[in-house]
Amino acid sequence: MSHNTFGHLFRVTTFGESHGPALGCVVDGCPPLIEISPAEIQGFLDKRKPGQSRFTTQRREDDAVKILSGTMEKDGKLLTTGTPIAMLIENTDQRSKDYSEIEAKFRPGHADYTYEAKYGIRDHRGGGRSSARETAARVAAGAIARKIIPGVSIRGALVRMGEIEIDRSRWDWAEIDKNPFFCPDAKAADAMEPYLDGIRKNGSSIGAVIEIVAEGVPAGWGAPIYGKLDADLAAALMSINAVKGVEIGDGMGVAQLTGEQNADEMRKGNDGRPVFLANHAGGILGGISNGAPVVARFAVKPTSSILTPRKSIDRAGNEVDVSTKGRHDPCVGIRAVPIGEAMVACVLADHYLRHRGQVG
Repeated sequence: MSHNTFGHLFRVTTFGESHGPALGCVVDGCPPLIEISPAEIQGFLDKRKPGQSRFTTQRREDDAVKILSGTMEKDGKLLTTGTPIAMLIENTDQRSKDYSEIEAKFRPGHADYTYEAKYGIRDHRGGGRSSARETAARVAAGAIARKIIPGVSIRGALVRMGEIEIDRSRWDWAEIDKNPFFCPDAKAADAMEPYLDGIRKNGSSIGAVIEIVAEGVPAGWGAPIYGKLDADLAAALMSINAVKGVEIGDGMGVAQLTGEQNADEMRKGNDGRPVFLANHAGGILGGISNGAPVVARFAVKPTSSILTPRKSIDRAGNEVDVSTKGRHDPCVGIRAVPIGEAMVACVLADHYLRHRGQVG
């Protein structure tokens, strides 16, 4: 069991390493006759790719996607055929020599030691599969997933970076395309620039919190007990490299609420369907969507690869100081926004197909 595949009916297998020749994914279970566009997939990848500002790693990768299978042209359209869709993204700007000094050393906070403990070998060049580079393939898969669930809008935003948190009264989705942080609060984004500049110049890093909102999800997706929509969302988001916490709705905050405050009261809407007066549950009750926006947040830890020397040991057990050279994100949470969107899209596509398969 290699655990490189997730999903049930909409299944995604990713492959490749940070410093290998390429990485990619195989999407299985996509229904036939869905029109897809390489340019549309590329658009999502461009949001995640490195080197777009001084606040992300300066590794230069075009992340150009190639669709290898599972589609065919018909009447001027590229349509899915119902067979596995393979997509490839070549690595073109690896600098493996940057990691030569840590080949036998374990970077604190990274997966170096655990990979070696499990497999007896690890790819020290950028971390191999533990590198966030692997997530490019997930973003490509997420672009396919979005086509399966038309009418569902999935958007993400960075709502906290270290000590700086957004003011939700200033939330504006249009702002996320106007700053390099995917931040919906223009004032908070302005404060993040000098804040992250200082962290970057000190050779350190900082964590972040990302929020994903899916609107248009109808009531009924998900299943009781072992097929809960929120459980699958939590697992998918937690599987993203460097994620250490996930919340659905108010999450940990519900511990501070009374029953009266936490209850998402309902009234009858104009179309006869219930309208929720609040959304503490994040659009999911009993593991099943209730028609309100599905809201999930996840916390991304500070990038473990930093220039500041940290205490560690090497493979022989000797005590060493580790300083990681190379090109790294001072806040990996920035590029986690499109990754979080992709994982939510994949989970929703999977649950849509599972719901359709069970109840029609």
